[in-house]
Amino acid sequence: MAKTKIVVLDGYTENPGDLSWDGLRALGDVTVYDRTSYSEAPIIAERIGDAEIVVMNKTPISKATIDKCPNIRLIAVLATGYNCIDYSYAKEKGIPVVNVPTYGTASVSQYSIALLLEICHHIGHHDATVHEGRWANNADWCYWDYPLIELEHKTMGIIGFGRIGQAEGRVARALGMRVLAYDLYPNDSGRAIAEYVDLDTLYKEADVITLHCNLTPENTGMINSESIARMKDGVILINNARGQLIVEQDVADALNSGKIAGAGLDVVYTEPIRADNPLLKARNCIITPHISWAPIESRQRIMDATVANVKAFLDGAPINVVNK
Repeated sequence: MAKTKIVVLDGYTENPGDLSWDGLRALGDVTVYDRTSYSEAPIIAERIGDAEIVVMNKTPISKATIDKCPNIRLIAVLATGYNCIDYSYAKEKGIPVVNVPTYGTASVSQYSIALLLEICHHIGHHDATVHEGRWANNADWCYWDYPLIELEHKTMGIIGFGRIGQAEGRVARALGMRVLAYDLYPNDSGRAIAEYVDLDTLYKEADVITLHCNLTPENTGMINSESIARMKDGVILINNARGQLIVEQDVADALNSGKIAGAGLDVVYTEPIRADNPLLKARNCIITPHISWAPIESRQRIMDATVANVKAFLDGAPINVVNK
């Protein structure tokens, strides 16, 4: 019996060499490409060819690609988000799209706190100045180039209070912070950590605002000049959820005016970041290259879950289907 043909279109970010594809190879004949294309291109369909199972992360799977590849039986995403797939058309064609719904709770919440602490202390900057010789040649026994911020007794407002938001909230509580949360679906586990409030209250009272919500048409661009105007002067903004949640020019303007004291961003609207992104020249803006999710422990969970998704499909009982 012929092996199931499986193609991985953009496997490098998931596995740059420190993991193994053997679990997937046990389920079929696997071809792995490090990168294919992150925008619509003929090479996507060419590489899929007659494969039955397509595994991808950010390579788009469009209606045109699906039509060119009639053998596709399953599309498996090496991530939680699946907006780069025409999943509605895949449903029409009887193709399940499966994702990895939970894998980065610990790593993403930890990274959000890391961004916040870097803004509070500018550890990277001060470390660089010491290595450049400034401390050795300093007249005083210490110095600091930015205001240093203590978080105890300050208020964190978390927008999107699911698993990741609640994990961050527990850390914030451990730091002595008051925690406010906004979520469409309040629950008891959230109430044990935070006070649920409406967005207006969160904007008005939070010293730190962090984003952990899914991207939807309704919340795209939710952090904009209007919502920023309702925030405290000197608020800190953290976003390692989705870049499209913020209007980048509005956030850059607020950073440059001091309305936002600092921002820590691991995501931007267009990735890789464009050279003309206004945030690159904004004051007090830390930007990292979308790596909150990337510790090896987190990526191993993605690998394990993807293997489980493919196996379940081959066994006739698909799991984690997002386009039922």
